[in-house]
Amino acid sequence: MSAPALASDDAAVLAANDGFYAALNTLFTGDAEPMLAVWSHADDTTYMGPTGQYDRGWDAIHANWETQAALKLGGKVEPTEVSVIAGETVAVVSEYEEGENTNAKGAVAKVKLRGTNIFRKEDGVWKMVGHHTDTLPFLLK
Repeated sequence: MSAPALASDDAAVLAANDGFYAALNTLFTGDAEPMLAVWSHADDTTYMGPTGQYDRGWDAIHANWETQAALKLGGKVEPTEVSVIAGETVAVVSEYEEGENTNAKGAVAKVKLRGTNIFRKEDGVWKMVGHHTDTLPFLLK
């Protein structure tokens, strides 16, 4: 049985999680670079986002984030009711994602989704390896 995570691990995971949402909000302006930096670039990464897609592997995830950045949805999304479970090399964050974006018709749409983020420690840095949210009706294909 492995030792429980240290409180500093929880703090580092929360910082990585905050980095993801800062990157997401920057993505809404059209800039994907911060989002690309918070993710692991490994082939075992997964992304199940608000459009209902299921991307597997860094190449597919990278392409999806670039496509989303081009939409320039605007707005801001923040995590609420955050819960962290951190092990030595893997951590899971469960939360709500709340805020607003602009839909395809240009109207502001409120967002409240359930979100799960999975991080893996790579070379001492917590990198995202999985992200899953509910779907948003205005983004469904």
